[in-house]
Amino acid sequence: MMGFVKAVTLAAVFVGSAQAFTGPAAFLPRSAGRTSATPLSLHMDAALIVQNKGGGHGEIGFHLAKQLRARNLDVTVIQDSATKFDKPPFCFYGELEALGCEIMAVDLADQAQVHAALQAKTFTHVFDNFAKNVDTVSAVAGLAKHWGVKNFAYVSSAGMYQPDSPQPMTELNANKETGQRAVEQYLESQGLPYTAFRPQYIYGPTTNKRDYLDWFFDRITRDRVCPLPNDGKQLASVSHAADVAGMLSAVVGNEQIAAGKIYNCGTDKCYSYEQICQMVAQVCGKQLYIANYNPKDYDLPKGAFPFRNTDFYVSPAKVKAELGWFPAYDLATDLGWYYESYQAAGKMGKPMTFEADDIILGSRV
Repeated sequence: MMGFVKAVTLAAVFVGSAQAFTGPAAFLPRSAGRTSATPLSLHMDAALIVQNKGGGHGEIGFHLAKQLRARNLDVTVIQDSATKFDKPPFCFYGELEALGCEIMAVDLADQAQVHAALQAKTFTHVFDNFAKNVDTVSAVAGLAKHWGVKNFAYVSSAGMYQPDSPQPMTELNANKETGQRAVEQYLESQGLPYTAFRPQYIYGPTTNKRDYLDWFFDRITRDRVCPLPNDGKQLASVSHAADVAGMLSAVVGNEQIAAGKIYNCGTDKCYSYEQICQMVAQVCGKQLYIANYNPKDYDLPKGAFPFRNTDFYVSPAKVKAELGWFPAYDLATDLGWYYESYQAAGKMGKPMTFEADDIILGSRV
């Protein structure tokens, strides 16, 4: 290897197999006009999950529905009809129906359709994992007021924190004006008993956004150099989707405490970019090669690195103290099954280009 590349001797990192990966099953969503085979029970609380079509937050609703059923709530998932239902996690929705959840496919961008699909129903809890601005939350928020919900949980984003925020970021850090921040303010203005959760980077066994961790596997399994911005010791909060869902579901039974609150939504077990490299190399049984670079020295394409160039991680101390939530998962022990899922997804032998890497590494030959 070239002289500037560090051949890293792996530390004693522990990576186990905490969760098996299974392949997709067929799932066909219900239409909005079709009723559930199991009607809402009069004596039970009922939860509505408004779920987007995918991306970084795409897996949350799947885990959340399971956890809410475990808490004995009736669950309805209103799923964006633009979803690719043959892809994870949506191809696994048959598991939710087997648990008694109702799944409806609706154009969530059409607020009239949303209203029509839900106006004959009633819920005690709403979990909105779709809205990105006031226009896309107004219909569900209006219905929630009509229903007199106990809580309206909104999946916001920690991306609204100012980039120069002190680390770890708390809920008191300065915000940028974003669509998600506008939704938080709107829910408060409507007098709803809302709770906003601000997630960061998410991974999981049925994710459809693999970029965060696959970046490392793509390079290390191919014996390529991992170009890390700056010194590579920046910390990131990379959280399991089930832990994120667990935090959301923690509002059940804690509605009065959670009302009007904003919580950071991320694990308290953070790792540096270099540590993630080391753990991935360990689980793959590969030699690790790292090259550090100054991002300001290059004009790199979007997605050159899956995380920010600086430290960017939240403190979940507030939600732990107030809602009694604690993470059940740890990236270090999850990378074993994640590697299995990487192979099952056909990523090992797939031809790939590394444009940004070539720009960085080619300049040093």
